[in-house]
Amino acid sequence: MHRYIALLLALIPVIMAIIGIKLMRDTVFGILLSPIPSLPLQFLVGAASFAIGIYIFGGFILHRDRKRNKVQARFKR
Repeated sequence: MHRYIALLLALIPVIMAIIGIKLMRDTVFGILLSPIPSLPLQFLVGAASFAIGIYIFGGFILHRDRKRNKVQARFKR
């Protein structure tokens, strides 16, 4: 049960990054989604969502690898 909860928590930032990519792609093709009033704002929201999702997931991977001593010397504390 704990592994399923951990998987769901790990998928949240990945889904967030996927939504960010979709928003940026829709902006390139000129598709405006209803809650966002303009295309440039939609692109910024998508870029922020993508960056935050990748940052959180990458931090999780780095933290896990630091605990298992699988990182290079420059990433160790």
